[in-house]
Amino acid sequence: MPPTLSVIVPAYNEAKTLPALLDLVLASPVVSEVVVVDDGSTDATGSVVARYARDARVRTASHERNRGKGAAIRTGIGLVTGDVVIVQDADLEYDPADYGAILREFDDPSVSVVYGSRRLLGANPIAGLRFYLGGVTLTWLTNLLYGTRITDEPTCYKAFRAGLLRSLPLSCEGFEFCPEVTALVARRGLAIREVPIRYAPRTAAEGKKIGARHWFEAVATLVRLRFASRERVRPLTGS
Repeated sequence: MPPTLSVIVPAYNEAKTLPALLDLVLASPVVSEVVVVDDGSTDATGSVVARYARDARVRTASHERNRGKGAAIRTGIGLVTGDVVIVQDADLEYDPADYGAILREFDDPSVSVVYGSRRLLGANPIAGLRFYLGGVTLTWLTNLLYGTRITDEPTCYKAFRAGLLRSLPLSCEGFEFCPEVTALVARRGLAIREVPIRYAPRTAAEGKKIGARHWFEAVATLVRLRFASRERVRPLTGS
C-alpha cells in the first residue's frame, strides 16, 4: 500500500485564504488527514477552522496566543497519524496538486525526507529580489555547513516519514522551523531528496509575514546546530 499523507497547516490570521487552501488540500486524492493549528489568530481564522472540522479528515488544535509557525507545527506533529507528514502554509503560495509527486518519492524505502524545490521549476516567479536572495543565501549556507546538495532550503514543502519527524528534538517557535529541521536531518546524515514544485508568491501587502529578522534567525540556527553537541541533536528518548 502507498504511504498515507498527513498535512499540517499552521494558520495565523489567514481567514482570507484558508478556506480556498483547505478546499484544495482536501481535494487532493493522496491526502488522508489534515491537521489545522490556529496559532492564536485574532481574525476569523478560528471560525473557518471550526467549519472545516466537520470533515472527518480534519483534525484541529488552537493556541490561546500567537506563538509562531514552529510552535504550531510542533503542536500538529503531536496529532498526526499518517505515514508521511508535509507542512502546508495557510496562504496560497504553494499548490497541493504537487503532493502526489512528493509522496511518490516515499515509495522508495530508503527515502526519509523530501523537499519541494521552487528552484527546480524554472517557470516559477520570485517573491521579490530580497526574498529570492535570502533564500539563495540560506541554501548556500546550508550546503556549506552541512555538505548537503539541496537547491531550496527555505521551501515550505518539507515532507518526512512521521517516525523521523517525531524523533527530531525540535524547539522552534517561529520561522526557524525550516533551518532547524534541515539542520537536524543533515546532522543525522540523512539525504534530502528534492522534486520541482510550483510557486505563486504573495507580497508583504498581501500578508506575507516573513522579514529580514527571520533571515538572521535562520542563519543563527544553522550555525548553532552545525556546531552543537551530538547530545543536542540526538533522537528524542523513546523514539
